[in-house]
Amino acid sequence: MFAMMETARLEALHLANDPVTGLKAIIAIHNTRLGPALGGCRYLAYPDDESAIRDAIRLAQGMSYKAALAGLDQGGGKAVIIRCAHVDNRAALFEAFGRMIESLKGQYITAVDSGTSSADMDCIAQQTQHVTSTSAEGDPSPHTAMGVFAGIRATAQARLGSDDLEGLRVAVQGLGHVGYALAEQLHAAGVELLVSDLDAGRVQLAIEQLGAQPVASGALLTTPCDILAPCGLGGILNAQTVGQLRCAAVAGAANNQLASTEIADEMEARGILYAPDYVINSGGLIYVALRHRGESLTAITSHLARISLRLTEIYAHAQADKRSPARVADALAERLLYG
Repeated sequence: MFAMMETARLEALHLANDPVTGLKAIIAIHNTRLGPALGGCRYLAYPDDESAIRDAIRLAQGMSYKAALAGLDQGGGKAVIIRCAHVDNRAALFEAFGRMIESLKGQYITAVDSGTSSADMDCIAQQTQHVTSTSAEGDPSPHTAMGVFAGIRATAQARLGSDDLEGLRVAVQGLGHVGYALAEQLHAAGVELLVSDLDAGRVQLAIEQLGAQPVASGALLTTPCDILAPCGLGGILNAQTVGQLRCAAVAGAANNQLASTEIADEMEARGILYAPDYVINSGGLIYVALRHRGESLTAITSHLARISLRLTEIYAHAQADKRSPARVADALAERLLYG
């Protein structure tokens, strides 16, 4: 466990076990140099405890990088609650988790993530004020999509010479809350939409409402397009898939898109521009962080505009240094986090 922490440069790892509610929780705090750690709470089943701990550590590190390059006074953290087959009282479980957060005295602020909802955050809020994305604060997904849309325009400008998206072919993989909101914005901009999702109902909705062309999930990565926008699960860009890509750029909302940084190097060698995921998808973090501080929607929208500016800066450095944007983004974030 300590070896994992040292490799990721993790500051702290907190574990809680509450037999009464069934809570088995992990909170990973990666870096608090810029402020208290902020990151979502996942409620998922894992094959074993080590997998859950690794997930929390990996995601906490990504949140530190994301917050740093988003210009937020926040550190990076992540929580994982291991989901068991049966829970008698979900509300009581999340209230117990709220007590765990409260015991950390503000070191960590939690938020919605995979498997959790605003209703769960409301339960946590019964026990601690160190929680955001409650029902009162609203869903961050539309703001994530807004940031990704702005990032796609910046990516198109850098790779294709114009930020006018009309007529471009954009493939959206994953039509969840963020992916579908992004598809709506792309449709309004005159994009030719290709879509895939494991949920056939979501695909049908995109066909009917957005005039999208459906593509089988297994075929989307090999379909010719201008921009590929991964908005589903992470790890889709790996040694097996990267050689099959037929796009000019990859710019999407999914977390942890790269199986390794070397994959970004391979895309760079092939002339495929990669938008670092934790930069382009930071709109949701910006929203929950600033809402937690009581900032107005106007201030939040203004801050979201910095996403495209940061990407443009990263692309310029990457071109000048002949390096992948992923390597440039990591170096910029690490300079802010570690000096």
